Amino acid sequence: MSAAGNIAIVVGGGLGGLASAMRLGAKGYHVTVLDRLDRAGGRGSSITESGHRFDLGPTIVTVPQLFEELWAACGEDFRKDVDLRPLDPFYEIRWPDGSTLKATGDTEAMVAEIARLSPRDVKGYRRFLADSEARYSFGFEDLGRRPMNKLMDIIKVLPTFVRLRADRSVHAHVAARVRDPRLRMALSFHPLFIGGDPFHVTSIYALVCHLEKEFGVHYAVGGVQAIADAMVRVIRRQGGMVRQGAEVDEILVEEGAATGVRLTDGTVMGADIVVSNADAGHTYDRLLRNMPKRRWSPAKLKRQRWSMGLYVWYFGTRGTADQWRDVGHHTILNGPRYKGLVNDIFMTGKLADDMSIYLHRPTVTDKGAAPEGDDTFYALSPVPHLGGKIPVDWAREAPRYQRKMTAELEKVIPGFEDKLSASMAFTPEHFRDRYLSPYGSGFSIEPRIFQSAWFRPHNVSEEARGLYLVGAGTHPGAGLPGVISSAEVLAKLVPDAPQVVQRLAAE
Repeated sequence: MSAAGNIAIVVGGGLGGLASAMRLGAKGYHVTVLDRLDRAGGRGSSITESGHRFDLGPTIVTVPQLFEELWAACGEDFRKDVDLRPLDPFYEIRWPDGSTLKATGDTEAMVAEIARLSPRDVKGYRRFLADSEARYSFGFEDLGRRPMNKLMDIIKVLPTFVRLRADRSVHAHVAARVRDPRLRMALSFHPLFIGGDPFHVTSIYALVCHLEKEFGVHYAVGGVQAIADAMVRVIRRQGGMVRQGAEVDEILVEEGAATGVRLTDGTVMGADIVVSNADAGHTYDRLLRNMPKRRWSPAKLKRQRWSMGLYVWYFGTRGTADQWRDVGHHTILNGPRYKGLVNDIFMTGKLADDMSIYLHRPTVTDKGAAPEGDDTFYALSPVPHLGGKIPVDWAREAPRYQRKMTAELEKVIPGFEDKLSASMAFTPEHFRDRYLSPYGSGFSIEPRIFQSAWFRPHNVSEEARGLYLVGAGTHPGAGLPGVISSAEVLAKLVPDAPQVVQRLAAE
């Protein structure tokens, strides 16, 4: 324990860790962020190859006020630091039969889209919007922005869970409102953005439709990397430090309290509090490996259901900026199956022959993502994680999967393969090795009802005093809003640094 009692170490420089460092800096702590990668941002970092900037992970920014509030808590202005641009449409969904749906925040425009596809479902769609708003108010503004580390926290909200039919899956709830299978997919797929199976995660996650409609879908010029870099600048202006290439090997615990960390090079750093933005599974299984666990034992972690893996192909094309004008910033390409494919990914662990693809083309909005006249893309396909029932040999399967993805993409951006100027791909093995994600899962623990809120690893560690968790694997969960909110929850749990308490008392 330092004499001042204000030393904080944050393990991991993902968005949750950086937001936590900002919050702690605002509370008077001297913060050091230790990150093993060469760029800040974690899954939101980027790699540049042949002039193409590849945003490795999240691309959609929703609920921008979370960032505005984070900056404001630090006495800063988010809009001065980050160029955030609204997108309209948010994204286009395409089906194999040639039908499409453009998602937008304009309710009547969306109703017109629904009516074009399935007139009989307009009334049910309007009911679904009301359902989504109710779930947003409860699931996001209430549950998602406050601590859930005490059993009574979950007991108090059980009546609301019952009233909102939290026991029903997102897809089952949507299916009770609309009948067209395309609309059932369009209104239920959102849990995939945070690693959840739409046929099993709670219907509370139907809140995403209202969240998008109310606050829009945005893109940060420079990608999410630009947000991460801006966060680093705020931390440094606060007097904190962000160290890249510094990997934590162990969180040190003495007499039940976290006292600091040991790096892989043997360096020991003391701290009054430690915040882990590493995956919750990695935190408990690896970083706390030398102490017995009361709750998050290796056996319990193994029993958890983990989010799916991802196959992501990052590629650039030469001289195509004026081609494929019908392909916007975000396009969702559905395969011939929905439920069957999701079942293969989450339940059987089978690497299917068919696929669905999320195609990101940032150069529609941000010309700086590619050399002049060129394009930058990433094509993401959900796949089983590495702990599935049917092991996938990615050394053998990755080239085959890319060939199949190429065939699908040729239907949308014909001729792209002949114009490739840069190319690289991530499999679940990359997520395991780069992000230390258990089983190479893309989004940590799957957000099923009994793996959410109080049932998730707590923001206040159950295993050591002075240890806190933030990021995708803890409460409230994955996705940019989730990990930024985890830092907000942290700030409600960590006391102000002693000198701040003394100053406030004097005032």
